[in-house]
Amino acid sequence: MCISCRHRPPRRSLVPVHESPTPRSETPQARTLRELRESGHTYRTVKAEIRENLLARLRARAPRFPGIVGFDDTVLPHLERALLAGHDLVLLGERGQGKTRLIRTITSLLDEWTPVIDGCEINDHPYAPACVRCVKLAAERGEDLGVAWKHRDDRYGEKLATPDTSVGDLIGDVDPIKIAEGRTLGDPETVHYGLVPRTNRGVFSVNELPDLAERIQVSLLNVLEERDIQVRGYNLRLPLDILLIASANPEDYTNRGRIITPLKDRFGAEIRTHYPLTLEDELALIRQEAALNWREQDAGSGDGAAAEPAGLSAELPEHLVEIIARFTRLVRESTAVDSRSGVSARFAIAAAETAAASAVRRAALTGEERPVTRVCDLPGVVPTLRGKVEFEVSEEGREVEVLAHLLRRSVAETFRGTLGGMDLSALLDKFSEGVQIESGELTPATELLHRIGPVNGLSKIMSAVGMGEGDESPGHAAAALEFALEGLYLMRRLSKDEVDGGAVYRT
Repeated sequence: MCISCRHRPPRRSLVPVHESPTPRSETPQARTLRELRESGHTYRTVKAEIRENLLARLRARAPRFPGIVGFDDTVLPHLERALLAGHDLVLLGERGQGKTRLIRTITSLLDEWTPVIDGCEINDHPYAPACVRCVKLAAERGEDLGVAWKHRDDRYGEKLATPDTSVGDLIGDVDPIKIAEGRTLGDPETVHYGLVPRTNRGVFSVNELPDLAERIQVSLLNVLEERDIQVRGYNLRLPLDILLIASANPEDYTNRGRIITPLKDRFGAEIRTHYPLTLEDELALIRQEAALNWREQDAGSGDGAAAEPAGLSAELPEHLVEIIARFTRLVRESTAVDSRSGVSARFAIAAAETAAASAVRRAALTGEERPVTRVCDLPGVVPTLRGKVEFEVSEEGREVEVLAHLLRRSVAETFRGTLGGMDLSALLDKFSEGVQIESGELTPATELLHRIGPVNGLSKIMSAVGMGEGDESPGHAAAALEFALEGLYLMRRLSKDEVDGGAVYRT
């Protein structure tokens, strides 16, 4: 029995789930510096906020990084040590390992609301104004200094490193409009701040850091070490309170790659990520991410009402999720695939969504009311996913053949782990006297069940593939039986003839 069967969770078919986002608490009431002091607010740096909130979650045994799968015993302990030490850090990993998702969850460790000086471009704290404008304003207004509140979701900044990224984008530049208004070039208030200072008192991420030109990388040296910025020779010292996180491919993040050594030296921690190590983690990731993508599509397709969604609404049974998870792992391990480029987690997510979309298409064309994804929907994922995989040069022209072979292997492995030890003689008896059963991606579930006829032990087959109470629809029964037929064919107990858009099973 496979590991996923020994620890199989209750059946969770992938269907869109309508969830409202976590509501924000009410904005604090203080609107002036005086009211803020009277409220007892204490000023903490960003890294102190994260450290104390992380420690509180550790002590309470609460989730620290929601939505992160498979890193509990490997990546997260290193990340927690880096955050507790107050280090800026870089995450190293191949594409699709969840680096950006992990970075974005760090903002959940910030205080929900933090005070800023009202109107400040760089989010100065009312107790510690830093920019020229806020220093002047604090001196003029004193305890009546205006206070606004910023939610932690708005304290995150991100930049994908691209060849056209400039120092002005990241750090800042002289604003010609302010010069045209009559201010002098020496006036620090003529500076237009870039993304990094505008994320002051928050978390800033640079994705694919080595893709930045070397002269742009140099501009980050002061941010990481001296915690200030320099703009076009201005005598401007602007102490920044920021946690800077970068992501990079390990191959590029070397002295031979495209990263300058002084910048590497300024990061306090380098943390390696990885693809899911176990099948259970792969399954959990597909369930979580595919369902999340469907919720996002549905949320954008209507007015938010809880009506039947217009997007992907076919169920993806547990055994098909397992097939896709095994397929992804086999592709990663294949010698035909370039291991240096990796196989992104998005590969499995796209496979799940494409298979479900095939079931939705069948329902639209045949009038099925409750579409359930079946094995016949899987072959359509191969041409869709071919572009997501980098193959070795020697395999040029064989990409579809390689993926189709690995998909058949994944079906066979899943069959052995779920139905391999079960007596399927009742199903095999259906093929006596030369009977043939045709199925295909446009064959409705009711039609397939009619062609097969009653099968003794059907409920046991459905239970073995993760279908339980409430799964008595024709779609579920057809999905279980078609999987059994395909498994028997792959185990060479049946024959199969490929026909246009489907297959004919026979003895």
